[in-house]
Amino acid sequence: MYIILAMLAGVALGFVLNQHFAGKDPASQDKVLEPFSLLADIFLRLIKMIVAPLVFTTLVVGVAKQGNIKAVGRIGGKTMLWFIGGSFVSLFLGMILVNFFQPGAGMNLPIPTAGNAVTTQASLTLREFISHIFPTSLFEAMSKNEILQVVVFSLFFGVATAAMGEKGNIVIKALDAVAHVILKMTGYIMNFAPIAVFGAMTAVIAKQGLGVLGTYSRFIGEFYIGLFILLGILLFATYLFIRKRVFSLLRHIKEPALIAFSTNSSEAAFPKLLLELERFGCDEKIVSFVLPLGYSFNLAGSMMYMTFASLFIAQSYGIHLDTGTQLSMLLVLMLTSKGIAGVPRASLVVVAGTLATFKIPEAGIAILLGIDPLLDMGRASMNVIGNSVATAVVCKMEHGLTGEI
Repeated sequence: MYIILAMLAGVALGFVLNQHFAGKDPASQDKVLEPFSLLADIFLRLIKMIVAPLVFTTLVVGVAKQGNIKAVGRIGGKTMLWFIGGSFVSLFLGMILVNFFQPGAGMNLPIPTAGNAVTTQASLTLREFISHIFPTSLFEAMSKNEILQVVVFSLFFGVATAAMGEKGNIVIKALDAVAHVILKMTGYIMNFAPIAVFGAMTAVIAKQGLGVLGTYSRFIGEFYIGLFILLGILLFATYLFIRKRVFSLLRHIKEPALIAFSTNSSEAAFPKLLLELERFGCDEKIVSFVLPLGYSFNLAGSMMYMTFASLFIAQSYGIHLDTGTQLSMLLVLMLTSKGIAGVPRASLVVVAGTLATFKIPEAGIAILLGIDPLLDMGRASMNVIGNSVATAVVCKMEHGLTGEI
């Protein structure tokens, strides 16, 4: 609610300033708008401050806790295979649609000069990409926000921690506590989001005029079109396993999906979703294993949004990304999203890290802050549906799907 009010206030003030500056010197316009841009810049710097440590702690804990996945047996293997496949489909679909719709092409935003040495041709060769994968120092990678390098170190560290057995549990508990501290910090930082939205919207509307709102409307509409396409793909894949029972599954998960949509939180729907899946006929043991894992590794709606938003921001600045670079971005998002998928506003944090990796101005996040709550409703409900169908499919493969109760 506060974000929406801040957005409306920013649009109104931005319109007034846009009319006031019509025909005047752009230098005087920039001087007046600088305080408003500064509000968004401070928020973005706070976000960048937590990205690297958050990725490290949450990903290490996630990998270490799942390090004995072989002991879990075939259920864990099938679950992770479905999660990885679903994540790739979601990310790839987002990439295809944003290239097809080109929602950011009309923004024509100037590339920030302060603190952002960015070229208009962001392209990574194979050699450059490989060199970006492996860090020479964890601390150097963190200081430069080289998120992919942090991910690589975290994967090795997590696997090694899991292999340590009892000694490793001490490290897991310590990093888990640190992760929760950073999550608490994330909550504090997000409280400043309305102020950042107000500043960002005021600056954008004052410079671009109300015409930019058409771009926002297009972005929202095209993103929801993408969600419906993703829904169709997921339901078709589920139909191949459980046949006509997919329609019964939709009836059972309708209420949890609506809860997620109305609260902007897929976590809020978790208790009800757990109950409805058991009522549908899923084995209780499989549900209790697959569903919590899905909330960290299988958020389909958030996955698609990450590529959609990242490439939209690149388009808004006129930055061309070739196909190879975009596929590299998919790989980065596939890895980073697995570590912090359960974080509040996780998509925002993941996108921030991805933009830094590919030399796209992180300031672009500010142009999405105002409409993020509207997008979050669709993301949250799709996350619930994605985890529901994954649980049902795994139950079917493990002969754990019985008659409906």
